[in-house]
This record gives sequence, structure tokens and C-alpha cells, in this order.
Amino acid sequence: MVNGIINLKKEAGMTSHDAVFKLRRLLQEKKIGHGGTLDPDVVGVLPIAVGKATRVIEYMTDSGKVYEGEITLGYATTTEDASGQTIEVKPVAADLTQVQVDQAMATFVGEITQIPPMYSAVKVNGRKLYDYARAGESVERPRRQVKITSFERTSDLLVSDGLCRFNFRVACSKGTYVRTLAVDLGRALGYPSHMSALVRTASAGLTLETALTLDEIKTKLVQGDFSFLLPVEYGVKELSRVEISAEDKVELAYGRSIRLPDHGQLVAAFYQGRLIAILEKRLALYKPRKVFET
Repeated sequence: MVNGIINLKKEAGMTSHDAVFKLRRLLQEKKIGHGGTLDPDVVGVLPIAVGKATRVIEYMTDSGKVYEGEITLGYATTTEDASGQTIEVKPVAADLTQVQVDQAMATFVGEITQIPPMYSAVKVNGRKLYDYARAGESVERPRRQVKITSFERTSDLLVSDGLCRFNFRVACSKGTYVRTLAVDLGRALGYPSHMSALVRTASAGLTLETALTLDEIKTKLVQGDFSFLLPVEYGVKELSRVEISAEDKVELAYGRSIRLPDHGQLVAAFYQGRLIAILEKRLALYKPRKVFET
């Protein structure tokens, strides 16, 4: 059985589900999941959990994500990105300044409210929003709170033919729609806009520099090289870590709570360097939420 975490570089033209399906065939392993959907047109880091690691993927997705891309002011699209149809046009004034853009971007840093795009997988009344959109139906979309840690322009403004393009970098919480951030920024500046390019450069502590494509993973497998698999323990590195005794290990194997110093609400319990369990604080004790080894 294959166990571990893969830092996959998802390429354009495939869904996150496609990537999981192909890895399932390559690894001949049924238990595979991903940590955070990427749109088909978006390239970048897609954390993949295999085997036992699927049980820790939820703790990885709590970590923030970093994206780099391009925003275009001057027209909006149905999908809020470059793949959609144009729905609104307004030429950008030649005197738009970088200071104006930077000041507007700064207003989005912190806790903000977003309305997910119609072309998204968010479910309303049991149906995904993109199903409503494709059927030409409208539905009230749920608002969601997200956190923007930083949102910065990384290039000069390129104003030409009534459009303004510039590169950006954003660090944000899970659940953030960067497409919507681009649209909301344009609205704050008084223009229709969309996200014209995007790459996810970091997610769950994994970075694009060390990510591998499906072809690169396939080559390693042919060579019998499994070095691309990070240990299951990597998936809990954001949790407080506590070393437990042999006696505590036995208690956890029976599903019993153990007494530990206060390390927060959730902790990762290790014994001799191996992940044993995820523990949840209940009053003065820690109860096993997930046990990995007995």
C-alpha cells in the first residue's frame, strides 16, 4: 500500500479530479484525495494525499495559499476569468495611477466577505452553482468570510486600447476565490474586470519550486523511485506536536483518553518519531479523534 503526500504541479487543461484519477492509475491506489480544488485553466501546487495520508488532508487545507497572476481592467466575463464570455465593457482612463490601484488593493487585506462566482462548485440546494449557470438559471449565492493576508501589485500598469493589465500576488485563506477578488477590485476602481491569468505557487506549505508534474512522477515510478512521496507526518506539521509514552500509546489504541499538558485544542501525538493519533482536548483530557498506529 502506498502512503504519503505528493506535491503535484497541476497543469492547465485538467481538473483536480482528473489529476487524482490519473494518479490513482499510476500508483494503483484507490485511496487518493486532493487538498484544494484548482480550476482547469490554473497551473500550480495541488497537494495530493495517498493511502493513510487521506486522513490528514483536512489539516493541510487549513493552511493558507499563495497565488500569482494577472488582473485585467476594462471588461468583465461570465466566469470572472479569461475563459468566459464578455458581459460588460468600460474603457480604462489613461490617467489611472499605480497609487490608485495600490490603495484599492490595500482595502481588501484582512477579513472580507465574498460571494462565490456562478461558475464554481459551491452547492446551493444540492446543486453546484455552475449547473445553475449553464442552465441559464439564477440563484442566491451564499456569502462567505475569507482572510486576505497580503494583496500586492507586482508589475507596472500596462494601459493600452482601453484595457489595463498588471501582475499581482495574493496570500489568502482556504475558500478564497481569486477570480472574485479580481472582479471586486475592479469594481472598487470603477471598472469591469477579470482575472486573466493565475498560478498557485504555494499551498499547505508546499511550493511550486519543488512540485512535480504527472509525467515527472511517472518517470520516477518507472525507475522505482518513490522519493516524491512525503511522509504522512508532513500533513500534521501545522498542529501542535506532542511526544507520548508507551503507556499512552496503548491507551489510545483502545480509544481511551489520556492526560497531557495543555497544547491547544488539537494536537498530533507522536511516539518514537511516528504519528500515532490526532487528539482533541476534552476538558482536562485529550481524546483520540483519529488513530493511525496501535
